[in-house]
Amino acid sequence: MIKLERAYDSVNHDDGVRFLVERLWPRGVKKAALHLDDWLKDVAPSTELRQWFSHDPAKWTEFQRRYRRELDAKPEAVEPILKAARRGRVTLVYSSHDAEHNNAVVLKAYVEAHIGGRAS
Repeated sequence: MIKLERAYDSVNHDDGVRFLVERLWPRGVKKAALHLDDWLKDVAPSTELRQWFSHDPAKWTEFQRRYRRELDAKPEAVEPILKAARRGRVTLVYSSHDAEHNNAVVLKAYVEAHIGGRAS
């Protein structure tokens, strides 16, 4: 099972392995407060893609396509999430205010497709 949580939300005891999936550290959050297992900067969208998207829902479909293409090009960046997801629960931590249009949503679907998982 793969869960999504904002970096600004409280940590849950049933989160499993927690990965921050952002290129930039969330503003105003202390590192100890996130209780992360790892910060996977390289799995986040490139700076160019992130800046182009700028959290504009009108660009969402194209953002998803471009981000999946980036993920396909760097399978080693996704591997820690795949390994952890095959063993148990994983939480992808993101910082966007928009819970529906962010890289973690795309990454979750991408990982689930690669492990044959179901949406949760």
